[in-house]
Amino acid sequence: MLSRVASSIYWLNRYVERAENYARFIEVNLNLSLDLPRGTAEQWEPLVATTGDHESFASRHGKATKDAVIQFLSSDAANPNSILSCLVAARENARSVREVISTDMWEQVNRFHLMVREAVSRGLSSQNLHAFLAEVKANSHLFLGISDATMSHGEGWHFARLGRLLERADKTSRILDVKYFMLLPTVAEVGTPFDIIQWSALLKSASALEMYYKRFGRISPDDVSTFLILDSTFPRAIRYCLIKSEDSLHAISGSEHGSYQNQAEKRLGRLRAQLDFGDLEECVADGLHEFLDHLQEQLNGVGEAIFETFFAPRPIHSTIPTAEAQ
Repeated sequence: MLSRVASSIYWLNRYVERAENYARFIEVNLNLSLDLPRGTAEQWEPLVATTGDHESFASRHGKATKDAVIQFLSSDAANPNSILSCLVAARENARSVREVISTDMWEQVNRFHLMVREAVSRGLSSQNLHAFLAEVKANSHLFLGISDATMSHGEGWHFARLGRLLERADKTSRILDVKYFMLLPTVAEVGTPFDIIQWSALLKSASALEMYYKRFGRISPDDVSTFLILDSTFPRAIRYCLIKSEDSLHAISGSEHGSYQNQAEKRLGRLRAQLDFGDLEECVADGLHEFLDHLQEQLNGVGEAIFETFFAPRPIHSTIPTAEAQ
């Protein structure tokens, strides 16, 4: 497979996954604001911190108001990570590999892109925002289902899964980090109904609330962290994402599990092993924020290694003999 094609498939899926996660972030904050005690101020700045675009937002908007944050994350064409921008980029990547992906995948990306554009052009009001976010999630799920059902599960499909799951692992770590450090105003509120509401909202943002309750029964910050970081069976847990990402990376490279042929496999294997053989106490020994911050750096390192291994242009060495050699 050409590196250009592999890169486009990889980023097509990262952008679709990113758009879905941004919809989740906005939706959970909207729902959380309905559950807050009367007189409690809504908090929108953590959503910008979640995406890593805090500096860009602050330079353009200053104070993080509800309307400014929603516009920045959903429909701002100047923000390369907004839902709108993600779908524009996803469609462009899909267009460039039209001959590789299935017709159904291409049509779904187009429908998704047009839906977002039309909703933005009509304007996202408080009346239609919830419906818009639900449609973004539904269209992302539909694209995933169509991809799995209509694309051969070969090299291209593994690049798609690799991109999607690395993006998902990163976003799960970010929402967990922001909750731990920014959503709770004081230490005195730990364990209060307000705290429980926020942890429940975090689980909802990962569509994890029902599966968490089946496993643990009641809300506990440590159990929530364990579930979203270390669970090996829940599809949005970080460890699960790394397990399946490594499976795809080995399928692409053709190397055996437990070995590596390139830096991407080495870095991802090392990161997965940390979660496979660790527990929550070891992970947060130096603090949960510090652990998640380091995890995000390692995920960025995996992404860089994937680029260098599979996507980076290589110099072409001429085989034409020189005059001297002749």
